[in-house]
Amino acid sequence: MSLKQRFASGSVSYGAWTGFADPQIAQIMGRAGFDFICVDLQHSFVTMTELGPLLDALHKAGSAAAVRVPWKTPDLIMRTLDLGAEAVIVPLVNDASEARLAADCCRYAPKGSRSWGPIWRNVRPSVPEAAEGDQVATCICMIETAEGLANLDAILAVNGVDGIYIGPNDLSLSIGEERKNFGQSERLHRTILDVIARARSAGRIVGIDCAGPEQARYWRDQGVNFVISANDSDLIAQSAAAMAKAHRIPQDQASVARR
Repeated sequence: MSLKQRFASGSVSYGAWTGFADPQIAQIMGRAGFDFICVDLQHSFVTMTELGPLLDALHKAGSAAAVRVPWKTPDLIMRTLDLGAEAVIVPLVNDASEARLAADCCRYAPKGSRSWGPIWRNVRPSVPEAAEGDQVATCICMIETAEGLANLDAILAVNGVDGIYIGPNDLSLSIGEERKNFGQSERLHRTILDVIARARSAGRIVGIDCAGPEQARYWRDQGVNFVISANDSDLIAQSAAAMAKAHRIPQDQASVARR
């Protein structure tokens, strides 16, 4: 099942970010049990230089791979797909023209402007032809600005835009709510619910960035198709801190534990 099919299957897909420029960490994340892993090129330690090995590591782990590109330009979108990503998340999409550019870069001619060049053909067992590439490539536009929100219906109407991804932090900042979460801002909460409803009404898949499983479950119940609710940096930090703390229990508690 392709990532596009998984997103549209009716069940929620759970993803995690990987942001270290390390194929071994990406492979560990890919084997952890998430439905997909998204390599973050926008807010991470990863550059385009490391993207190929990271996608190859996810491929070896048997994980579906998405990529958030650092900016909404054709070179980044096309090269990301050439390196083997199934889905491209394009940040800060503000209007229909930017959405159309992103969608065109995900499709070969005559449907779009993507250039033919599957650079992994000598690395992977098979190379998808253009028609299959068009079917698999998933174009996700981020809605995270007041301008993008104002132009949401026009963005959703762009042919080739498969779905949207809500960035609550930047959206909150952009609509003047500072960096509040939806539990702290009723305005942000209502805005996100409206975006989800409009995306579903337009027949587009919709995802949202979440701070942990509790938020992920909440937005699952509000009708999203996918969430990204964990990242490798936090998981390593939390696990390391918990292990360090576990080694330092008070001596009297340790004595009781040995009895």
